[in-house]
Amino acid sequence: MDYELMMNGNVKIGQKAPEFEAITTYGPVSLNDYKGKWLVLFSHPGDFTPVCTTEMIAFARANTYFEQMNTELLGLSIDSNPSHLAWMYDIYCKTGIKLPFPIIADRSGQIARKYGMISNDVSTTETVRTVFIIDDKQFVRAIFIYPLNIGRFIPEIIRTVQALQMADCSKGSTAANWMPGQPVIVPAPQTFETLQSRNEEIDKNRNGITWYLSFKEPPEKCLDDKTEDC
Repeated sequence: MDYELMMNGNVKIGQKAPEFEAITTYGPVSLNDYKGKWLVLFSHPGDFTPVCTTEMIAFARANTYFEQMNTELLGLSIDSNPSHLAWMYDIYCKTGIKLPFPIIADRSGQIARKYGMISNDVSTTETVRTVFIIDDKQFVRAIFIYPLNIGRFIPEIIRTVQALQMADCSKGSTAANWMPGQPVIVPAPQTFETLQSRNEEIDKNRNGITWYLSFKEPPEKCLDDKTEDC
């Protein structure tokens, strides 16, 4: 990967996630530590801020759902590790909720710049609310970007991980508003012969609209909680 592209924050879907090593609230971590697992890497503008606090609580409450999908959470901001720890402790004291995932202390902003988490037109000292979904082979599969004043909708992040894993496992695609358990879209035919066969199948099974849009039930193995079985 071109170093200048990485430093300019041009991380794109489908590319290998940029490597990093960092100090966190749970000790040193690197991207390599997450090989074989899916990773949701997300940034927040700053500790002890109201919207970020609600997000941390929401991520903590959803952590079990991510774990069931073989997915780890990893936060990041350019605050210091002592600041992160104090904030975590304050959340715990006020709510009883213990953040079960690490938060990176990116004081130099090196990781934030590498991943394009700083939008200079918005702020040069705070990271916007970015989310990178990185698969178990460490490729970037989805990117969300939210402004400083809008909190993330955690169920959509969960749904996106589920949809990506389902698409991989079933060799299909997911439709608009797809939810777990629903049929997946079958890849469109690539020859006229298979096009005709697909239309015959749709006429018989009523499982689609036309040759380029038909559905199938996901394989049983893809409905398991543990994605490593897929």
